[in-house]
Amino acid sequence: MSKFWSPFVKDLVPYVPGEQPKLSKLVKLNTNENPYGPSPKAIAAMQAEVNDNLRLYPDPNSDRLKQAVADYYGVKTSQVFVGNGSDEVLAHAFHGLFQHEAPLLFPDISYSFYPVYCGLYGIDYQQVALDEQFQIRVEDYARPNGGIIFPNPNAPTGCLLPLEAIERLLQNSPDSVVLVDEAYIDFGGQTAIALVDKYPNLLVTQTLSKSRSLAGLRVGIAVGHPDLIEALERIKNSFNSYPLDRMAIAGAAAAFEDRAYFEKTCQQVIESREAVVAGLKELGFEVLPSAANFVFARHPGKDAATLAAGLREQGVIVRHFKQPRIAQFLRITIGTPEQNQALLDALQGL
Repeated sequence: MSKFWSPFVKDLVPYVPGEQPKLSKLVKLNTNENPYGPSPKAIAAMQAEVNDNLRLYPDPNSDRLKQAVADYYGVKTSQVFVGNGSDEVLAHAFHGLFQHEAPLLFPDISYSFYPVYCGLYGIDYQQVALDEQFQIRVEDYARPNGGIIFPNPNAPTGCLLPLEAIERLLQNSPDSVVLVDEAYIDFGGQTAIALVDKYPNLLVTQTLSKSRSLAGLRVGIAVGHPDLIEALERIKNSFNSYPLDRMAIAGAAAAFEDRAYFEKTCQQVIESREAVVAGLKELGFEVLPSAANFVFARHPGKDAATLAAGLREQGVIVRHFKQPRIAQFLRITIGTPEQNQALLDALQGL
């Protein structure tokens, strides 16, 4: 703490990201990165941008990327917002759409950045308990609120809320924004973008870090009614007019355009997930139903922290959360078949 800090900084509780170890030869299954590289077309598009034009500012509107997203989802470019990773997009939504007198609602087990943003922007919030099966109960959100946000599939559980349930949630809160955070939707769910033309209070965010293998590029998007997008643009242009560089715009647009590669790698992850689930169950683990590129599992007879430490000693890193309701769970990213087998082999000896 410094005497130069403002009281605002003093009281902030920052988000803690997943560990990025510096050691090599680790089986890294702790941060939900895609085990397969980006589209070759995305890499080529980024390489083509490494030229003398880097002396010039990028397009502040990222029109090429917005058009690629609009074409992919069948929406208008006025319904698309892009930013420096979905975390920045979420930050702008918290700042511009959730500052109201009633509390923001989100699950008690959810993305741990949500309460951080509430602290950053002075937003009152209430955490709504998941049921005993770690599922969202739509009826629990049918109360006065200043907005609703949840990941779908949820993180870290991986559980999916179907579109029909999302639609009921929207109908129950027509006067506040409902934000569906779809970081993992491409691994087993149906995007709520299909509902944005019907519900003007719906905003859907996504990231290119997971299903499009571009975590190192930092690109996020939002799709919703043009009025919601305008609010995000006003925040963005009061904060950073150039959130995406030339390479990010080119690479992200090409990733959306290369549907064949995207669909192939998503399917590979889905098939590997099912194999991991089967392997974990053979070892006696309980595994929650996952529509993400990770699984959430616990063993009835073994302590999760001890398992995580034992795996680490064998060069396998997974994520362990210390929250009371989920302290006995491990979140395990789906890797390549070889990485997944290394995980199962390591667990067999613990």
